[in-house]
Order: sequence, then C-alpha cells, then structure tokens
Amino acid sequence: MSLTAAQLLASLDHIAAHEPAIAATLARIGYPEPRGQPRGAAAMMRAIVGQQVSVKSAASVWNRLLIVCGGDMDDHGRIAETAIEVLRSAGLSGQKASYVQGLAQAVASGGIDFGALPADDDDAIAILMGIKGIGRWSAEIYLLFAEGRPDVFPAGDLAVQIELCKILGLEARPSEKQTRALAEPFAPHRGALAVFLWHSYTIDALG
Repeated sequence: MSLTAAQLLASLDHIAAHEPAIAATLARIGYPEPRGQPRGAAAMMRAIVGQQVSVKSAASVWNRLLIVCGGDMDDHGRIAETAIEVLRSAGLSGQKASYVQGLAQAVASGGIDFGALPADDDDAIAILMGIKGIGRWSAEIYLLFAEGRPDVFPAGDLAVQIELCKILGLEARPSEKQTRALAEPFAPHRGALAVFLWHSYTIDALG
C-alpha cells in the first residue's frame, strides 16, 4: 500500500501553494510516481535490509535473501528457524541477520501483529521500535510505504535531508531534528513531501 497518485498530487499542490521553492522544483521535475509495498513483516524486513546502504545494494541483498529463505518472506516460522549463517550468506551483516530472524520470531510467536498497529503514528512507531533492530527510520519507512500513512516523515533519511537543503537553499544539510522542524509546517502532508524529496534526489543523481 502506498500514497496514491491522487493523494500525492493533492498534497504536493497544497505544499507548493505555501512554499515557492517546492513549487519551482515541482514545476521542473513533475510529480513522483506512487511507490509502496504490501503491508506486513516482509516490508519491515526489507526496511531493515535497507538500513544505511544504497538502494542498489539493498535490492541485491534482498533478492539473495529471498532465495535463501525459500522465496517466501511471509513464511515467518521458516525464517525464524533459518540459521544466522544462512541469512548472512545473502549478504547481511551478522547484526542485520539477527534482526531479520528476531522479527520473524516475534511475528511467528504473536509478539507483534502488523495488521493491528495503532492508528496514531507515534504510537505505531513506538511499538515497531520496541522490536530489536527497528529504529525510527525503519519504522517510518514502513508506515509510509507499507501503510501509506500520509503524514509520516522520515527526517533521519540522508537523501531527504540533502534534497530539502538544496531545494530550500540552506547553507548546510540540516540535522534530523532540524529536518523534522522544517517539515512541520507541511503537516498533514509530510508523507508526500518525503516521496517528492526522494523523487528529486533520484533525478539529481541521474542528471
């Protein structure tokens, strides 16, 4: 589940109406395409795999992880019983392998139900962060891209910080705290803002 094209358009038009710098960038690069994943532990595992690595590297590791886990990342019992060494053979660090295994164990045992997270974003983030290996960034990435929550904003993401700095013409890349504060005026549309910043960052990287 993701923010729909209609949601992205409406939210970004609202933001652009209040921020000329965003409006100018939007006019230059256009609207981003919807991007998302099905709700569930597999999407959370994918966020763990993507921690602090490039999109390309994360995709490569994820594809290998699919293979060593038998092609079904929703078979939590099987993943929970897969040896750490086998998970590491996909390219995961020992730490990430333990996080993936621990998450599968939590789901298999009923310790967490991804279909019943609280509607309040902060409460949902707190529950997700209660699982070892899931930090705020991973929790926010999951809620934005797997649940399509419209106001979730991963302020700790490097690309988000870099692009917001560039678009707003700041002298230095803002910290996570500063990035969150800069995005505050755009509530409750900050999810669309994050998707737009990634869209802009990708275009800059290709250009």
